[in-house]
Amino acid sequence: MQSPFVKGSGACYAAEPLPARKNAAGGRILYGMNYILFTGGGSAGHVVPNLALMKALAPSFRIGYLGTGGMEEALVRAEGYDFYRVDCPKLVRKLTAKNLTLPFRIPAAVKKAERFLRADPPDLVFSKGGYASFPAAAAAFRLHVPVVTHESDLSPGLCTRLLAGKCRFVLTAFPETAQKFARGRCLGAPLRGELFTGGRRKARRKYGLPEEGRTLLVLGGGSGSAALNRFVREHLPSLLDRYSVLHLCGKGNAVPFPCRRYVQCEYEPEMQDAYAAADAVLARAGSNTVFEVLALKKPAAFVPLEKASRGDQLQNARYFAEKGLCAVLRERELSASPKACLLRIRALADDRALRAALDACTLANGTPQIAALLSELAASPAHAAGTRSYPPPKSSLSK
Repeated sequence: MQSPFVKGSGACYAAEPLPARKNAAGGRILYGMNYILFTGGGSAGHVVPNLALMKALAPSFRIGYLGTGGMEEALVRAEGYDFYRVDCPKLVRKLTAKNLTLPFRIPAAVKKAERFLRADPPDLVFSKGGYASFPAAAAAFRLHVPVVTHESDLSPGLCTRLLAGKCRFVLTAFPETAQKFARGRCLGAPLRGELFTGGRRKARRKYGLPEEGRTLLVLGGGSGSAALNRFVREHLPSLLDRYSVLHLCGKGNAVPFPCRRYVQCEYEPEMQDAYAAADAVLARAGSNTVFEVLALKKPAAFVPLEKASRGDQLQNARYFAEKGLCAVLRERELSASPKACLLRIRALADDRALRAALDACTLANGTPQIAALLSELAASPAHAAGTRSYPPPKSSLSK
């Protein structure tokens, strides 16, 4: 049996075997259970889909998470899962001296991840992408641990492109994306099952919103959107003439505004309530948000992030707009043509063509299919940790 080790230190220590304990799903953990290591981070968009899959798999598998500190560590630990910290540098998409250190810092991060994997070998590594996933996946390749990665955007991110050639499968949310990879397979986007359990009346009461009338949900992503926050507050009287507004504005972004029909939340962990309260959505176009909104059949106007982005949000939003499933507003239009933007937002809830397209949309939660594939791979005797022949370590694990 592999010895447990201290997490987040970069060093591994021999210890007495831990007794069986409860996992995040309330099940009894035995260290003989097959083990799936999840990785991915840099933003909540890479972590939240992982949590959906981890919850689905936790009753049958031992679950761990390897990522950087910050948001993903807080989210994973809050759910009761083991978290192993390996800080990884991020490529900055502009000329900066920080990028000159990448050839030194990335190998160090991979080496640290390899120590964790050697000390407690997983049967499978699942990567949700983002720069934080690279060390775990690269270490798994070295140790011949099978890796599956998932890409939620229409255009593959840098980490997906770097890892794809050695992955067992490259899972995707878009069919067109899967066609770009030899081992590509489109199984949809992993969504949290609880998103589909919200009740409208209960949610309205929770936020103190009127039970009658329309409500607009404004969603700027995990940390909020300065552009959306500014637009909503500058044009709040016009929006309130049509909707009550539930505004998820991001940590530290709430401002005093005494109006019962304008409710601000800096962060909402129970998104099923926010969606249940809404008749229409104004949001950024991160892939998780887009798939959640469309799966819940909410009329939406998406405002893609463009300035600090590789363009993935704009591509995601345009893909579905061309199918008549949403509206797209460019960020520059919020200030250049605010009246036109307001007209489009005000019309969302009663747009019959949009509602008909959403009703006909067959977009579903990809979590069950992805979890089934991971379960099959991790449970296969050929992948069991005890049957693999690992290369000898280059250095002591205690260093």
